[in-house]
Amino acid sequence: MTATPPKTRRPDALTLEVVELIGEVVARFHADYEEAAAAHALTGAQARLLSLLSLEPLPMRRLAQRLKCEPSNVTGIVDRLEARGLVERRPDPADRRVKLAAATGEGRQVAREIRDSLRFAREPLAGLSEGEREALRGLLRRMLEPPV
Repeated sequence: MTATPPKTRRPDALTLEVVELIGEVVARFHADYEEAAAAHALTGAQARLLSLLSLEPLPMRRLAQRLKCEPSNVTGIVDRLEARGLVERRPDPADRRVKLAAATGEGRQVAREIRDSLRFAREPLAGLSEGEREALRGLLRRMLEPPV
């Protein structure tokens, strides 16, 4: 005997509007991010990878998990960033069989410049009070919590 899934209610108008607004925020942020990356002759994927590596060196497999893509794709992105001197491969001190990708000094600088040039993420938030930004942060964190 197969259990039937519970019926899901159709979202109300307010929920649908919030979903649409979240989608628009994501689209605008993505477009701004792509533009900032292009200003440094990078693709969005290259910029995202460089941003991750500017925080800490990571093994290729973990990079693929974070970027939600195949490890072979990460290898190609790292190859192109390495050719530009923005990333380097190093042995993992904990396991010399594993290679870590790490941002170079120049790579960390480019990642910082990209982050600093993101207008959409910064400008609308600057128009909110500190209390409004804290409330928004709290709501977003709640949305990202795993379901109970």
